[in-house]
Amino acid sequence: MKPGYWLLIIGCWLFLSCNNPKKTATEPSPVLPIPTQAQLDWHDMKMNAFIHFTINTFTDREWGMGSESEKEFNPTAINVEQWISVLKDTGFKGVILTCKHHDGFCLWPSKFTEHDIANSPFMNGKGDIVRMVSDACKKNGLKFGVYLSPWDRNHKDYGKPEYVTYYRNQLNELFDNYGPVFEMWFDGANGGDGYYGGKNEKRRIDGSTYYDWPTTLDLVRSKNPTSFSSATRALVFVGSATKEVLQVRPTGIIFRSIHYMQGRRVSKTC
Repeated sequence: MKPGYWLLIIGCWLFLSCNNPKKTATEPSPVLPIPTQAQLDWHDMKMNAFIHFTINTFTDREWGMGSESEKEFNPTAINVEQWISVLKDTGFKGVILTCKHHDGFCLWPSKFTEHDIANSPFMNGKGDIVRMVSDACKKNGLKFGVYLSPWDRNHKDYGKPEYVTYYRNQLNELFDNYGPVFEMWFDGANGGDGYYGGKNEKRRIDGSTYYDWPTTLDLVRSKNPTSFSSATRALVFVGSATKEVLQVRPTGIIFRSIHYMQGRRVSKTC
């Protein structure tokens, strides 16, 4: 082919290219729902640890009954700094502490109950596990979260409106005195047998209405608008180590955690 033909072909190609710019593809609309930035940031944390170390650690029970004496809580070689530093070294970004489980025993000195660490022999009644864990998290750069069981097998008013006020008072204590709190866990286990104010009986509640969750969650958001909660739809946990299908409950999320009780590993689904 003569050189003139090549020049003609190249010229035509350049002309057509300049007069027919490439069309840019239109970005498709997202398939809803899409995660918020806060949810993406939470997801990027990848690993958060749950610590359950309370009075049933010493009674060798998975769930305390509410009848346990405060005197039974007396760790003699506790090293919270070790807990948190090991979690940091192994890649955890946050810690959620069980501040009160179903037995009602509080790991901090609460103004609203006598069933707490202040009435235990630990550190002569001056101990505060919530403070120790919160401070260790700050020191090691981990975020701190709390679990506070709605069900209380020890409190005399459980099942009555007065208990909901008590529960919110304790939420205020935790958020005001130990924050910032990056995540708040409730629980779906509600009502049953216990020692409510010393009465060995069963009490039943309607978990969807008794706690007035909208008001309680508004309280949490007012304390920390960015705090995640297991009783909202901001986070949904599914699946477990045993491949069960876990479902969302009306007042919380079923979750799997691990208890260590006197060296024994106990798997638990709430």
